[in-house]
Amino acid sequence: MPLNRRTFLERSAAAGAGVAVAGSAAVPAAADERASGRPPKRYSFTVMGTTDLHGNVFNWDYFTDKEFDDKAHNDVGLAKISTLVNRIREEKGRRNTLLIDAGDTIQGTQLSYYYAKVDPITARRGPVHPMAQAMNAIDYDAAALGNHEFNYGIPVLRKFEEQCRFPLLGANALDAKTLRPAFAPYSMHRMSMPCGRDVRVAVLGLTNPGIAIWDKANVQGKMVFPGLEEQAAKWVPKLRSMGADVVIVSAHSGSSGTSSYGDQLPHIENAAGLVAEQVPGIDAILVGHAHTEIAEYFVTNKETGAKVVLSEPLKWGQRLTLFDFDLVWGKGRWTVEKVGAQVLNSNTVEEDPEITRLLGDEHKKVVAYVNQVIGTSVTAMTTADAPWKDEPIIDLINHVQQETVKAALAGGQWAALPVLSQASCFSRTAAIPAGEVTIKDAAGLYPFENTLEARLLTGTQLKDYLEFSARYYVQTPAGGPVDTAKLTNADNTPDYNYDAISGLTYEIDIAKPAGSRIAALSFDGKPIDPAARFVLAVNNYRASGGGNFPHVAGSQQLWANSEEIRNTIITWVTAKGTVDPAQFASVGWKLTREGTPVF
Repeated sequence: MPLNRRTFLERSAAAGAGVAVAGSAAVPAAADERASGRPPKRYSFTVMGTTDLHGNVFNWDYFTDKEFDDKAHNDVGLAKISTLVNRIREEKGRRNTLLIDAGDTIQGTQLSYYYAKVDPITARRGPVHPMAQAMNAIDYDAAALGNHEFNYGIPVLRKFEEQCRFPLLGANALDAKTLRPAFAPYSMHRMSMPCGRDVRVAVLGLTNPGIAIWDKANVQGKMVFPGLEEQAAKWVPKLRSMGADVVIVSAHSGSSGTSSYGDQLPHIENAAGLVAEQVPGIDAILVGHAHTEIAEYFVTNKETGAKVVLSEPLKWGQRLTLFDFDLVWGKGRWTVEKVGAQVLNSNTVEEDPEITRLLGDEHKKVVAYVNQVIGTSVTAMTTADAPWKDEPIIDLINHVQQETVKAALAGGQWAALPVLSQASCFSRTAAIPAGEVTIKDAAGLYPFENTLEARLLTGTQLKDYLEFSARYYVQTPAGGPVDTAKLTNADNTPDYNYDAISGLTYEIDIAKPAGSRIAALSFDGKPIDPAARFVLAVNNYRASGGGNFPHVAGSQQLWANSEEIRNTIITWVTAKGTVDPAQFASVGWKLTREGTPVF
């Protein structure tokens, strides 16, 4: 029974009070029933959950144009999830299940990009978004908003919301002027009993406060995003007073209690564990955002001592979470007696033919789109060694970004300043082949919807930036062998949070501790002037504080573009016709140990 977001406040105000917080009363209630000589009524139901689907319907990789596969042989997509969901519904009984999601739904694949940008759902008589079609067909009950829902702007998100037959929830996505929820905060569902009172299950949706900085251009002045703990503390008691027997939180927020953007906002990015710990009255939390797998994790609430179960299924539809609830009736109410969680692997089942048939035409359109030839390359390039070597394929990204920013600043106040550029290795399997280059080849270099900015930084600030980036490498003593499998991702730093800067030359001494690794930092053949000013071409995620790199988020913005960097690369290749690394590639940085190159 999903809530209409235009009427939830009125219904909340009119609701009654008096429903107690679940947890410690479960055993006494059952004991009371047994004392009366009647066996207590019991009821079990299952809540299924997905998260971070990122536009995956089919078990297909549009960037390689073949079936998805990885080292663990995971599968992806809603078609696989649908098969698992159908099996659970058959096993448990349809009326004894719910299906929810924890966000990041409409961004991530060329399928989702195509229907946001190429054939947009916002067009007059536009198509229905493939993710809405699939999730409607699978019969989702509710979905929380993810931060990537805002990547294409609020109009695309609102159209997607309109096309969904289930509510998009975001209790901490507030209208900037009224500070009222801009989306439905929760949905209330009834599990119908053959006899006796129905079980009322509330799903509270919480999204990520990082939206305010990561998608500043789309939400500034329109929406604000307070902390998850604050809004959960506001809404959970309301849901209990409205008669909720079970409260589930669907949170697009990891469980670690950390943030990638430091202290730029007073709210924690990965706050799901803190919500469980600080807010009484929650029975389970479906966790999202972190792209990690947590089958079952218990957090003890500090106030009540009750254990709250958390589960995060792996991204892209690789896993399906099952929360299994056991309830007991006593003293006129249902109480959660036990709840546990597990995850199912989607690679154990086939795709649901109903879903693949439903979206077969959309899939074919996108496959044809990504295989359009836009130019040629004189040689093959790959990112296979890019995490530890300055490779031409990353130089291509930086070259396009530098050219774009130089052209934008030409003739203006900042035109005389040197333009540098940052880029990351987003995928270790991206490649530009020798010969024909297609859209999928170029797009594969940049799988995110980042846009380009120009920021003003000094020589000192750039050195700090590079020192921070070089934390990515595991400290490796001089003299011994170097195993590339163990060289990178120190302290779980992801590949996308290691930046190389083009336009400078420098060495990274991996024998030294993090913070003192950058050596021989030069510009134009001379040691860099600490006070010199440079323009840095940088993506909006980094410029907004993503990754918590120093200085850049607080630096002066000289220019910004609304075009995705991915499209800028595609346009550049199309215009040039030929990609020749001899025109842009150079070795600007290298790994060393005590001055000796590693490679």
